[in-house]
Amino acid sequence: MTRRLEIAGRVIDDASDAFVIAEVGHNHQGDLETAKRLFKAAAECGADAVKLQKRDNRALFTRELYDQPYLHENSYGATYGEHREFLEFGREYEELKAYAAELGLVMFATAFDHASADFLAELDMPAFKVASGDLTNTPLLKHIASFGRPVILSTGGATLEDVERAYQTVAEVNPQVAILQCTASYPCEPEDMNLNVIRTYRQRFPRAVIGLSDHQSGIAMATVAYVLGARIIEKHFTLNRAWKGTDHSFSLEPVGLRKLVRDLRRARVALGDGVKRPLACEEGALYKMGKKLVAARRLPAGTVLGQGDVVAKSPGGGLPPYELERVLGRRLKRELAPDEAVRFEDLE
Repeated sequence: MTRRLEIAGRVIDDASDAFVIAEVGHNHQGDLETAKRLFKAAAECGADAVKLQKRDNRALFTRELYDQPYLHENSYGATYGEHREFLEFGREYEELKAYAAELGLVMFATAFDHASADFLAELDMPAFKVASGDLTNTPLLKHIASFGRPVILSTGGATLEDVERAYQTVAEVNPQVAILQCTASYPCEPEDMNLNVIRTYRQRFPRAVIGLSDHQSGIAMATVAYVLGARIIEKHFTLNRAWKGTDHSFSLEPVGLRKLVRDLRRARVALGDGVKRPLACEEGALYKMGKKLVAARRLPAGTVLGQGDVVAKSPGGGLPPYELERVLGRRLKRELAPDEAVRFEDLE
């Protein structure tokens, strides 16, 4: 079976580099120009994609939650609804999508409700993300799957049964599915990441591309995930971790994202093909450190070589020490000087 996903012409499979998603979310703080700065920085860092979040807030939240007072240091409104509306983009998505294309980035978004999914589909988004909180929302999953575009599922807080249900719900309509291991904790401590779930997913879902939605503050765990088989890496991204907003503190700044992309690219080539063989880059060091069989002292022609006549010394380039047993007991055809290499053609 082949696990393969294609998003906006970019192929993601077991042989590919990680598809790195810079999760902008609402770190743009409701400002279009800030969003563009984030996009530009993500492109400069080597990310493949940028992702936003789309909500129809009045339809999504109960009136009680929408009208709930929301007065603290990260608030952009007096109520939770006002806060969310301040951070929401509408037709700005068209301008941002065009700008992302100029930068060579794929842009898409998480759809939190039917209306938002419709909105994104009308803009011809190349993929859809489903947040962990909607993994059990089968009506929304079916609706998103119906657009026939790749669907990426986050699985924070889920049981394997929840993941199987969500996968089957989408795959019955649309086989283009990726599954991300995720821990819905912001930030997530390393001991809560359970990266071996990536192996579980790869065994249980042989046709799905597997990845990691990484809420840990550092960059090392994403490389571990790649080695385990994750081929999509999603990481929250900001320009300044001290900015106002709940997601900035565990997001990567540009220097971190750049290093993350660098390390993931290195991981693919470092894994190699699994065939153990000498490499050209090793020749110099192994010649210097290696050993060959040489005469322990001046050995006249006719000497029958015995213990102590032949020793192993650096550099290499001659008979390796494992040939010693084939050399002992044989007669020299010619004289050997001290440290001169022993060769089979010099032996009777």
